[in-house]
Amino acid sequence: MLWTLLGVFAGGLALNLTPCVYPLIPITISYFGGRSGEGSGKPAVHGLFYLVGLSVTNSVLGVVAALTGSLMGAALQNPIVLMVVAGVLVLFATSLFGFWELQLPQSLTGAASKSYAGYFGTLFMGLTLGLVAAPCLGPFVLGLLTWVGSMGSPWLGFLIFFTLSLGMGIPLFFLAVFSGNLEKLPRSGEWMLWVRKLMGWVLVGMAAHFVGPLLPSSAAVLVLAAVAFAAGLHLGWIDTTQGAFKGFGVVRNVAGVAGLVAGVFLAGSWLAAGPGVSWQPYSHEVIEQARKVQKPVIVDFSATWCTPCRELEDVTFRDPAVVKQAQDNFVMVKVDLTMKGNALYEKLVAQYAIKGVPTVVFFDGQGRERTDLRLVDFIPADQFLNRMTQARQSSNSGS
Repeated sequence: MLWTLLGVFAGGLALNLTPCVYPLIPITISYFGGRSGEGSGKPAVHGLFYLVGLSVTNSVLGVVAALTGSLMGAALQNPIVLMVVAGVLVLFATSLFGFWELQLPQSLTGAASKSYAGYFGTLFMGLTLGLVAAPCLGPFVLGLLTWVGSMGSPWLGFLIFFTLSLGMGIPLFFLAVFSGNLEKLPRSGEWMLWVRKLMGWVLVGMAAHFVGPLLPSSAAVLVLAAVAFAAGLHLGWIDTTQGAFKGFGVVRNVAGVAGLVAGVFLAGSWLAAGPGVSWQPYSHEVIEQARKVQKPVIVDFSATWCTPCRELEDVTFRDPAVVKQAQDNFVMVKVDLTMKGNALYEKLVAQYAIKGVPTVVFFDGQGRERTDLRLVDFIPADQFLNRMTQARQSSNSGS
């Protein structure tokens, strides 16, 4: 258990490289940077309450997802939901761009400022912001679902997810303490308007991500590339905001170049992508025919709203070596769980205990599942090729 928790903690640290943690960084700096001068020790205590708040929210959400055993992201199967979410994100982005101001009533503003003055306010902030980072738990939740569900212990499940959340929150804790003790943070000024616009482009990018499943794969990539390119031009050169501190010009130029590079990279990756794996829909006849000719089968349970699924499709399943192996030596079957209502697919989900997507199931030439090869997250092409080789070897040894 100790080594397992250490591994889960390391996985939590890795979550800081995922996009949905990025918005927490400027929020943490701005909130705790204003606490400089409160005295030694206090920023650390506030940072601890902030960390606990983040961890509790993510742990509760993780345990609920694990013990219910339902597919992650099922609410995002409806195109109307995707459009509404994207519309709300764009609406709030226009506020950050300065087209309108979102203001609370004076009474609520006063109550909020009082509650955030103490340790409880910091804890509440962590609890709230935990919702921002919660989507990052998805791939790790899929890997822990079966284990937590089989244990049947909510408390042990909470401990596992709490450890995962601690790993994710530790860097933010040190960032909070560092910000709280730093006396030379740039003072409030016009540069903060530029930061608001930066966060506005982050929201626009998130909106483009949500509408991606409604578009063809190539169009979704080009939309994200256009957003990154436009953000780089706007933040780096079109926007005329000036900063009072010395390094603001460098920060603005770096952000502009980063946006342009990201846009070119996304567009280039789409142009350079070759043909992908040729899939066929699931049917009993296809599986039975593969068993008769002793050919291994790969069944991909996926959905268009699933980010790791799209990453597998756009990266791993377009690798030339993977495409060749699939074409020559495998029967490739796709089970699309984007929309509900397919009785056969729902039966397959129950039969193979599919807890979430992506789930890639490998069968040898005799039709036996290789449970040790089952995949529940994105992996690069070289690792996927290793699984394909093992599936072929077991088929050859069985024959």
